[in-house]
Amino acid sequence: MDKIPSFTIDHLRLLRGIYVSRKDQVGGETVTTFDIRMKEPNREPVLENGAIHTIEHLAATYLRNDPVWKDKIVYWGPMGCLTGNYLLMKGDLEPEDILDLIIATFRFVASYEGEVPGAAPKDCGNWKLHDLPAARREAAKYVELLEHAGPENLHYPE
Repeated sequence: MDKIPSFTIDHLRLLRGIYVSRKDQVGGETVTTFDIRMKEPNREPVLENGAIHTIEHLAATYLRNDPVWKDKIVYWGPMGCLTGNYLLMKGDLEPEDILDLIIATFRFVASYEGEVPGAAPKDCGNWKLHDLPAARREAAKYVELLEHAGPENLHYPE
């Protein structure tokens, strides 16, 4: 089998940031998949399951309610390697286009208080696996990075 493009990225050099993973044509429209990389692969401890699950619930809720971007959100979900998330959006987009949106999303997560949306048995397949304090800590670290992001945090290493 052919190696898929995401396995050709040098994960030994990949930094935390926002990257375009791929662009696909779906029904005449471009769908951009973003790699929302919160951890340096193979060099930092991965996100804890409860933290990334809570980030998933909060970020998906925030993004799908954003008045400007909600109609462009296709999917938000965690990477299996637990180093970040994927965001699929309608449109031919670049990291610079969504930087402010992602900063706002992670500020929302970092400051969130209260019940996690969808964290109930009827709403979630593993509703007990949430860790709001850890999600808030991880989100705050990611906001700090994004507020000072340079080109190396917005484009895959060559």
